Amino acid sequence: MRLNSSRCRLKDRGSSALGRPEFLSLNVPPQNSRGSRRAGQNKCPQSSQTPPSESSPDAAERREAGRLPDEDCMLLNPSFRGIAVSSLLAIDICLSKRLGVCRHGSSSWGSSRSVVSLLALTGHGLTWVCGTLLCLCQSSTPAGQEVLINLLMGLVLDVLTVAGVQKLVRRRGPWDISPGLLDCVALDRYSFPAGHASRAALVSRFLLSHLVLAVPLRVLLVLWAALVGLSRVLLGQHHLTDVAAGFALGFLHFSLMETVWLSSSACQTLISIGTFSWASVR
Repeated sequence: MRLNSSRCRLKDRGSSALGRPEFLSLNVPPQNSRGSRRAGQNKCPQSSQTPPSESSPDAAERREAGRLPDEDCMLLNPSFRGIAVSSLLAIDICLSKRLGVCRHGSSSWGSSRSVVSLLALTGHGLTWVCGTLLCLCQSSTPAGQEVLINLLMGLVLDVLTVAGVQKLVRRRGPWDISPGLLDCVALDRYSFPAGHASRAALVSRFLLSHLVLAVPLRVLLVLWAALVGLSRVLLGQHHLTDVAAGFALGFLHFSLMETVWLSSSACQTLISIGTFSWASVR
């Protein structure tokens, strides 16, 4: 009996001890952690998930506003070709600006600006078109008329091609210099390719092929073509790559002109048509 009474007293003491506030957590049965997590997720209010009908336009606008434009994104792995092209363009712009010593009267070579401008004028499209027309009117031999008509066709093709490419590329010169009146008339308003260099290459190659010239005159003709292209760089109108592209385009025009060369009979037919039209107008 004494043992039973002592056991009852111990139970009562244990239950009273477990009833204290600091031991209340021991009376709570353990719960499964996974079940509690799932229950917590199920009990989460559905208001946290905003309906797509209300937030989709706003979210799309925020994403578009947060995105950077493609040109502002930094290329972490640029290609070797892109690096090479960018470097060459930077060198081209730097050298072209350094060589533009006659762009203004106050430049380092400003006193030579008039001479350089006169040299550049010898490669202008209007100069050669008007000069060829004048020589064609004065010519009386079929051979001379054949050469002049084919040269005139090559010059017209060169002017139109250069104007079309410049309109497509729209590259500005190394210095912000507005084109002159003659350049606007000849549709030579942009930098790439250089029209003066193209005509100089075309005319020099044409004269070297169809005229019998002495060696000193041939050297002077080649030197003139090179100086015409350089004069445009000195005036700050073109880059070095523009002049190089102009020379290449002039040689291409010469090759095309030789391919579609008009014979003497075709040239005489064109002259007769032009003479008849001019006489009917008068």
